[in-house]
Amino acid sequence: MNVKSILILLLFLGGIISCSNENKGKSPNLLFVFPDQMRASMLGFSGEEPVMTPHLDKFASEGIVLSNAASNAPVCSPYRAMLLTGRYPISNGIVSNTTNKMALLDMQLKESEICWSDILKKKGYSTGYVGKWHLDYPYEPYIDCSNNRGATKWNEWCSPERRHGFDFWYSYNTYDYHMRPLYWSTDAKRDSFHYVDQWGPEHEADIAIKFLKNESGEYRDNSKPFALVVSMNPPHMPYNQLPERYVRMYDDKKQQIQKLINSPSVRDTSDRWGKYYRQHITNQLAMVTGVDEQFGRILNTLKDEGLEDNTIVVFTSDHGDNLGKHGKISKTNPYEESMNIPFIIRWPAKLKPRHDELLLSVPDIYPTMLDLMGYSNEIPGVVEGTSYADYLLTGKGEKPSSQLYFIVRGNRLIQDNDNYPSNIGLDERGVRTDQYTLMIDKITEDSSNTYLWDRLSDPYQMVNMADEKPELVEKLYKEELVPWLIKTKDPWRK
Repeated sequence: MNVKSILILLLFLGGIISCSNENKGKSPNLLFVFPDQMRASMLGFSGEEPVMTPHLDKFASEGIVLSNAASNAPVCSPYRAMLLTGRYPISNGIVSNTTNKMALLDMQLKESEICWSDILKKKGYSTGYVGKWHLDYPYEPYIDCSNNRGATKWNEWCSPERRHGFDFWYSYNTYDYHMRPLYWSTDAKRDSFHYVDQWGPEHEADIAIKFLKNESGEYRDNSKPFALVVSMNPPHMPYNQLPERYVRMYDDKKQQIQKLINSPSVRDTSDRWGKYYRQHITNQLAMVTGVDEQFGRILNTLKDEGLEDNTIVVFTSDHGDNLGKHGKISKTNPYEESMNIPFIIRWPAKLKPRHDELLLSVPDIYPTMLDLMGYSNEIPGVVEGTSYADYLLTGKGEKPSSQLYFIVRGNRLIQDNDNYPSNIGLDERGVRTDQYTLMIDKITEDSSNTYLWDRLSDPYQMVNMADEKPELVEKLYKEELVPWLIKTKDPWRK
């Protein structure tokens, strides 16, 4: 080899080493994907339901699966506010869904909140949000769209100053027409939304892929790390709005689906909710398969673009769905179908794959993610969640003994809005441990109903043990629930 060839080789190797060192020191990217209304049992690898999720199954084998993650206030807006602020509903003020009726109470995500997206923006990240937002209340004159034609208005534009650091924007507040979804793009004004004739999750995956590839440079700054949220609406109702190809995939699953129908918590056909479950279960499973396929497309793009190793990917959901089980239409209840959510996190560079029973709460996600990303010093003191970054990295450390359960009925707040926020002190509170679920429904200041389920001996939560185990109720109340009420400054305790 001559001198010229040696010099070229040395320059080439030096470039590789330099590039390797540069990548090693880079801040990690973040990809956060959460479909709406997907219970934890709707993961193929769990074996609980005959759902086909090959991409999530593979993803789970590469990451940490937290099978005991819970949605502490299992309804859309409260979850999303907890996720972005790291604070429980009493503190961030969003105790119910943000609709036009909640405008009376000024209930929406406050501009003054310091969200994790604000921090990542400040730290130099290119940020993006795709899909359902549901943190703004509609106001007059209402956006002329289908979700705003009833007494309750749902959809609204999110103005740039209310986006909490998200630069790229392709979103809507809430719009439940999955086969022809509606979006506002980054620079669109309030009256400049557009419709798309494509299934929502598929279209949002297309947009996410464009953001990741960034071929024209219009989606993000390639010199910066990125943080992208993809918030898909399905498997949220209506359950008949999905491509037929996913439904056909369940033609040979009828026998397995019948086993689900025979579950003790599914009522018989004389009951409206028994009929509801039978009518929708196949399509709901098919929706999850569709979401899985689109998630797989996004993951494949990460890999193809060489972004996989240094990107933290989280897959979860805002809450589950009873689908009529226990006589409950969907969420806002303490049953596992509503509270227990999928949570899988993958970071090939740092996290070793495993399954774990950590009782993760929604506000914990904020500090855990920032801590993993190297920004623990940036976490505001008002954040109420706990970072479990070290626990995820090492499998060692102190773990919580319970998760808070919190539900306030929005209709009652509106009817009694003269007493807001003191009337937050009614309705349902409880705790979920690794074995028990305790729920106390305060009907008035002086009357309540108490429910206690042992999920190990009674996984379908069919037997309320509260009357026969008063000592256990008292123990869970004093040792688990009261500390949560004190921490969150909840007037319910009075």
